[in-house]
Amino acid sequence: MRYQLTVEYDGTDFHGWQVQAGARTVQGEIEAALARLLGHPVRVAAAGRTDAGVHAAGQVVAFSSSVAIAPDVVRRALNALTGADLAVSAVAYADDAFDPRRAARSRRYVYRIWNRRPASPFWRRFAWHVPAALDIEAMARAAPLLEGEHDFSSFRAAGCDAAHPVRRILRSAVVVDGALLRYEIEATAFLRHMVRNIVGTLVEIGRRQRPHDVGPLLAARDRTQAGATAPACGLCLEEVRY
Repeated sequence: MRYQLTVEYDGTDFHGWQVQAGARTVQGEIEAALARLLGHPVRVAAAGRTDAGVHAAGQVVAFSSSVAIAPDVVRRALNALTGADLAVSAVAYADDAFDPRRAARSRRYVYRIWNRRPASPFWRRFAWHVPAALDIEAMARAAPLLEGEHDFSSFRAAGCDAAHPVRRILRSAVVVDGALLRYEIEATAFLRHMVRNIVGTLVEIGRRQRPHDVGPLLAARDRTQAGATAPACGLCLEEVRY
């Protein structure tokens, strides 16, 4: 049987998604729980590998097993066998060939910024605290200029193993909710640290350290021309669309 899971996690205390020797990871936690439940080793695949400290509200995971267990039993068992910072919100049967990464049509991320001088004890694990006043209108003008298909080399992390830097962004927008800013981005695929590098650039625009027109940055295809990488804590994989 092949199963599809929707998984949520607070990434603060995880060393990212991918299994690493001697480190607590999301993949490792799920696979250890499945091995206890099913009685055999299990390898899971995800829609996307999140870095250390990055969160997820809608990560999609798949695995196969010769042991047939009802999806709701799998969900309840995994929630009993994993830590409080990880939850399986849904389980369903999937086609035998289902690959959560290759089958995805797009992924939607949200990056949160707490923009008030006093820090927030409620958002400290899930948002980047930027106490200085920001020109939010300039940030909001810049964000949609990234929509469409572009070469995102200027926002690509060193060591990114993607075959090419061209990506298509379907939505890029800054949304204001009081002191909380949300950068919402949906794309068919992403480069390593792409969202965090965009956010770092948008914050520099908000600080009036650079113009809102990101066209020259895209044209430069030079990582050193864009902003610093924003902290992992503000980033969350919200949804994977199929």
